[in-house]
Amino acid sequence: MAFNAKNSDNGDLNAEINIIPMVDIMLVLLIIFMVAAPLMNNAVDIKLPKAKTKEADVQEKNVTIDIQKDNTIMIGKTKVTFDELPKKLDSVFANREKKEVIIRADERVLHGFIIKVMAAIQNAGIFRISFLTDPTK
Repeated sequence: MAFNAKNSDNGDLNAEINIIPMVDIMLVLLIIFMVAAPLMNNAVDIKLPKAKTKEADVQEKNVTIDIQKDNTIMIGKTKVTFDELPKKLDSVFANREKKEVIIRADERVLHGFIIKVMAAIQNAGIFRISFLTDPTK
């Protein structure tokens, strides 16, 4: 019984709440949720489509920005300072329809510097930015 009322030695009514059954129920619920929670992560079964594609037909040569480990920025084979980057990109993309840049950064370059370079690229009006990685690693 969860509530127990009984007379004490001096004749007063002593009321006690027994919380042991509530603790038992909570522990059982905790165990049920611990077992069920990992199973709910993959509740939706999705089968992704497979596709074979051809290489894209490239009319224009892609613009690649290389960032070396000492934060040196290169557009193609031309060395560019960080301050010159937006102006140089404006001149490179003046006559192009497709405005896309590929960033190839050394793995030792700090994340913050890459973000600054991305912001400079976006300030030049280029919003399609890709990263080139080494698939063998």
